[in-house]
Amino acid sequence: MAKKSSKGLGRGFESLIPTALVEEEFDPTREEDENVSKLVEIEIAKIVRDEEQPRKNFSKSNLEELSASIKEHGILQPIVVMKVGDKYQIVAGERRWRAAQLAGLTKMPAIIRTLNAQNKLELSIIENAQREDLNPIELATAYAKLKTQFNLTNDQIAERVGKSSASVVNTMRLLRLPEEAKKAMQEHNLMEGPMRPLISADKEMVLEVLPRIVDEGWSARRVERYIADKKSKSSAKVVKKSSYTQEESRLCEKYGVEVRVRGRSVTFGAKNEKELRKLLEKF
Repeated sequence: MAKKSSKGLGRGFESLIPTALVEEEFDPTREEDENVSKLVEIEIAKIVRDEEQPRKNFSKSNLEELSASIKEHGILQPIVVMKVGDKYQIVAGERRWRAAQLAGLTKMPAIIRTLNAQNKLELSIIENAQREDLNPIELATAYAKLKTQFNLTNDQIAERVGKSSASVVNTMRLLRLPEEAKKAMQEHNLMEGPMRPLISADKEMVLEVLPRIVDEGWSARRVERYIADKKSKSSAKVVKKSSYTQEESRLCEKYGVEVRVRGRSVTFGAKNEKELRKLLEKF
């Protein structure tokens, strides 16, 4: 099955996890998907939207941006359709379909499913999402499939898998982690809690903290405290540096020599004997 890209996400989902959504190595229902799906190229003229699709309005600027990407890279994530008469009705991917038309394409990749196959796969994903032994990243991937390929809302996913909507959203946010972190979660069976604070951290911080979670079993609170301390020290350093720079400039102008402020020490740098004597006379 084709690897998914970050383009063409469902109903505002791109703001939640703007990376590749359903990656094959983390997808617990990949085999079921392949069994009930057929990947082909379909003429765009034969594709129609689902009139019952709740989303009616699409941002013109976003469509133009996606269209430009399609012109340059092609469509990396197929849409999902079902055969209805002599047409193919969109199940997921209307935004990509609209952008493809703007890009002037006549054909586009699509995954064809029958109604029974669609229902079967949805049930398979839901059953997998309810498994207690599922890794959090695999669980997040299952939720993402329900969101992107079945257009389910967070509340609908939560209802089907017996979780709260907040729990579903928090789990899906794990897909924003760098690849190294997602793979570590799977390989070392890491829990969701300690990884959550890393979702909004930059990659450098994630790679710094990750070995401590793996090797030392850091808790979520310890990760949060470590990140907060790092940010606090970094902010304090910036403030001090800015303050010292101002003082150094003022002293340099006053005494006519190079001045350095380091901690509790102030150093005056005279270039030669004459400059030193001239400096001493000012004290």
